[in-house]
Amino acid sequence: MNDVNYLLNNGVDVEKSLELFGDLETYNDSIKDFITDASSKIEKLKEFKAVGDMANYAIEVHALKSDAKYFGFTTLAELALNHEMKSKENNMFYISENFPELEQETKRCLNIAKVYCGEITEIPEESQEKENTIKENTILVVDDSEVIKKFIQKLFNNEYEVLVASDGKEAMSIIQQGMYNKLVAVLLDLNMPNVDGFQVLNFFRENDLFSKIPVSIITGVGSDELIARAYEYPIVDVLRKPFNEKDIKEILENTISKNIA
Repeated sequence: MNDVNYLLNNGVDVEKSLELFGDLETYNDSIKDFITDASSKIEKLKEFKAVGDMANYAIEVHALKSDAKYFGFTTLAELALNHEMKSKENNMFYISENFPELEQETKRCLNIAKVYCGEITEIPEESQEKENTIKENTILVVDDSEVIKKFIQKLFNNEYEVLVASDGKEAMSIIQQGMYNKLVAVLLDLNMPNVDGFQVLNFFRENDLFSKIPVSIITGVGSDELIARAYEYPIVDVLRKPFNEKDIKEILENTISKNIA
């Protein structure tokens, strides 16, 4: 194809790119490398994001930013810059929450490049995932941190119905409304205002709920004494903050696997 008007009509800053490449022929020769490299970079970014490797994430997203800028994909370059800055701050929660936008824009730019190079004839329509699919399993996240709750909701919202509670009182209220028949796991913080995690654990013990709902602890409490106290209850596991996607996915899978309801 190589119709420069197609690039211009899709918001590609060709003029800025030619300041680097010199002429359109060199741009055309190089853009196939962008297709290969950007595809590889977004996959590597997924891997680094999953394990919370923000140092390598920053390096890889910097390279994606540079490539996008060189080829005139300005929106992608701006998004990648934001991710680079946040990853250098070790803000993996921002990265996780905003990664879908970065991935979607990368795919959009790749499709534009593929059409321009003649690899495909048109940009494929995005397959619409069924957001209203009935989710059979429900998990409850009990934590006073909005960041933690949103992080976990973002990770699992496509697989599970994710309920959240800001303290133990709210959590117990949810369970008392009959939710224990639907819950397959509870992720519980220990240190919360009003009613803390230990009071929730006592509530579970007094109402024989551990046999119905598996519970794991997610906590920033560093005291080994408190962790040992938590293990006096029949919990599944303990995950200390800060954690990454891989950590939280593993503990949830482990917790759900103990469900004997």
